[in-house]
Amino acid sequence: MTTIKVGLASCGLAAGAGEVLTAIEKHLAGKKHKIEVKHTACIGMCFAEPLVEFVSENNESIIYGYVEPEKVGKLIEDYLTGNPQKENVVISDILDAAENKNYAKQERIVLRNCGRINPESIDDYLANNGYKSLEKAIKEMTREEIIDEMKKSGLRGRGGAGFPTGLKWQFAYNSKSDKKYIVCNADEGDPGAFMDRSVLEGDPHSILEGMAIGAYAIGADEGYIYCRAEYPMAIRHLEKAIADARERGFLGSNIMGTDFNFILHIKEGAGAFVCGEETALMASIEGERGMPRIRPPFPAQSGLWGKPTNINNVETFANVAWIILNGSAAYSKFGTKKSAGTKVFALAGKIKNSGLIEVPMGMPLKDVIYGVGGGMKTDKPFKGVQLGGPSGGCVPAHLLDTIVDYDSITSTGAIMGSGGMVVMDTGTCMVDVARFFLNFTQNESCGKCTFCRVGTKRMLEILTRITEGKGKMEDLDTLQDLATNIIKGSLCGLGQTAPNPVLTTLKYFKDEYIAHIVDKKCPAGVCVNLMKYEVIEDKCVGCTACARKCPVKAISGSVKNPHFIDQDKCIKCGICFDVCKFNAIQKS
Repeated sequence: MTTIKVGLASCGLAAGAGEVLTAIEKHLAGKKHKIEVKHTACIGMCFAEPLVEFVSENNESIIYGYVEPEKVGKLIEDYLTGNPQKENVVISDILDAAENKNYAKQERIVLRNCGRINPESIDDYLANNGYKSLEKAIKEMTREEIIDEMKKSGLRGRGGAGFPTGLKWQFAYNSKSDKKYIVCNADEGDPGAFMDRSVLEGDPHSILEGMAIGAYAIGADEGYIYCRAEYPMAIRHLEKAIADARERGFLGSNIMGTDFNFILHIKEGAGAFVCGEETALMASIEGERGMPRIRPPFPAQSGLWGKPTNINNVETFANVAWIILNGSAAYSKFGTKKSAGTKVFALAGKIKNSGLIEVPMGMPLKDVIYGVGGGMKTDKPFKGVQLGGPSGGCVPAHLLDTIVDYDSITSTGAIMGSGGMVVMDTGTCMVDVARFFLNFTQNESCGKCTFCRVGTKRMLEILTRITEGKGKMEDLDTLQDLATNIIKGSLCGLGQTAPNPVLTTLKYFKDEYIAHIVDKKCPAGVCVNLMKYEVIEDKCVGCTACARKCPVKAISGSVKNPHFIDQDKCIKCGICFDVCKFNAIQKS
């Protein structure tokens, strides 16, 4: 039987996948085709949504992108008559496709089921080795053996800090208590990041299984998934997965006939970025305001309600079942000596293949961006990539040979973070990028630490001044001083990393700061206060198009005569530049 899969994750639905599914079902209604239509989640190639996959009886696959509802009928009929369409083929194992080579460079462990199974079907998960790892762990392994296997795998926490997962579990296991908790941090808040959302939407049972294994290993009988309320589909899929797993005996009491008990709750976060920090997250679960606590004691010693608690993020837990089933040696063969396994990245920005990818640790950034991501979306050259979100930094073009591992990325001044990767071309102003991220962290600061609360505000004020052409050279020294003190004087990771975007742009793109301050120009032509639109007289034919479209009537001139832009009235909207067919408007 032929199977048609439609990607119905948030990205697909936003692009019209719901309408495509309706068109497929309508076309097949009343027909005797032997076709099974299945729902799946994020297939990864978000740039080509809506995506539809055809899978033959022989398990041969063709994935079509940019699918339009009105064209699905012919797409289906051509496929069934043995003459599949060759246009808009994104990936296929039987046809030449644009992304075949790029996709082949990935290694999918975390994303092994995303886009392949129906995330709302526990039977689909079970058919793909689901819960076999949990059974192996609780029936064939001791708690010490599980923790040792995690240590040998080399898996480091994928939430940003990169702390060894097995060692973290060991600390929680060693803590003596009548009650322990395990927590999944799904409070993904970095701008441009959507890894956790896609995994939760596409393979929720892998998170439940990883958490159950972790709970058994450390001796916990209760857990929480802390997921931001802005992820309604992820929460809905988690709720169904928990209910189905409980019904089948994979959660609850006497799991799989053993004496292991584990109950799981979902806690919806209200969207505070600081709650991604583990102590603030625990405070939020407890019903308190999400503010960080002083450490020590660490959560493994005193976490939720004063009990030993282990916290890992979504991607970390998604690796666990695969490692237990396939062994630590199979996992550690990927990556580098100090950074084993694979890493999921959310590619966004000025990159051709925006979406979700998973690559082996140790791959150079150049290969990630050009070999897997397809290179630049625009005709402008690559300028830099922001790694680690507001807590990370900008890596410039001359460091593109840097490999993807924790130590190498950190040496650039950026951090791996949870996996957000925003690609920028030469049309991006790096001062404005730093201002954007400082604005974000300043707004999200809980205010507990003076240096974070006030220091980020002062930095933001300086950056705003510079982008408005009002900066002074001594501002650069002030930014450095403020950054140093904020890092030293902040209690949690938000404040300790908030200056990173500024520090890295100052380090690698200082000439842009100087241009804004000394020349009163934005080299990228982004900062509105430093823009200037002027008419080139010998090119202007006096067609009046610019004057007619100008929303503030800043352009004057008669028909067939050169026009003039009043700089005092001009709001730098760029409409005149866009409508002029004679290239008579120049932007500087």
